[in-house]
Amino acid sequence: MTKAPAISPQAAIEGRLGDECAVGPFAVIGPSAIVGERSVLHSHVVVGPSARIGEGCVLHPHAVLGAGVVLGAGVEVFPAAVIGKEPNAAQATARSPTFTPDCSIGDGCSIGPHATIYYGVAIGPGTLVGDCASVREGGRIGARCIIGRSVTLNYDVSLGDEVKVMDNAHLTGGTAIADRAFISMGVLTANDNAPMQALGDGRRLVGPRIEVGAVIGLGAVLLPGVVVGAGATVAAGSVVTRDVASSATVMGVPAREKR
Repeated sequence: MTKAPAISPQAAIEGRLGDECAVGPFAVIGPSAIVGERSVLHSHVVVGPSARIGEGCVLHPHAVLGAGVVLGAGVEVFPAAVIGKEPNAAQATARSPTFTPDCSIGDGCSIGPHATIYYGVAIGPGTLVGDCASVREGGRIGARCIIGRSVTLNYDVSLGDEVKVMDNAHLTGGTAIADRAFISMGVLTANDNAPMQALGDGRRLVGPRIEVGAVIGLGAVLLPGVVVGAGATVAAGSVVTRDVASSATVMGVPAREKR
């Protein structure tokens, strides 16, 4: 005989709960949402319509899942994290965001307090997203990655498997990082060499590309469109203005190869 879900009488449930779930007071589960077996939703959690939560997930107080968000099995979402935020533009922005109204988080991920993950994002299994991190629309994050505290991934950033991005790094729109690369704390990237010029007429934004196993040191700056080759090392504090060859070590302002 299966156990009935432990539901607070103060919760608002319109979706479907699996066996042995627990739902705290003032939690809201929208229409057609599905919560997998043995999942725990604490107080004031909000689950949007048609969202899917896998088996054994834990959603801490005030976590928010937007409509249609999909969590794999064993995902933990910490307090006040938002998964499935719709991007919006203001008159001050030159770029109108485009996105797909979906968002998927792989099995065994951990989403830290106050993290914000937009629609149009897919995150592979076993990845950690730290406190206050932000992942914008179009983001693709592979398996077993680490996204540190207060890291910002702008739109259309892609990360391979086992990439580590340490605290307070900023990955600009269109940055591409291959498997097993390491991005140290406070690294900054740019995608626009002419920020005062209007977009259009063939002008496009190009983020850096960091290839397999490259290491970017503490506080380094990568300018638009540069390529850091496989296995290369960029020393702390360097400013990279041109491509770095595979396996090379560069340092300085501007960064030059150490021989």
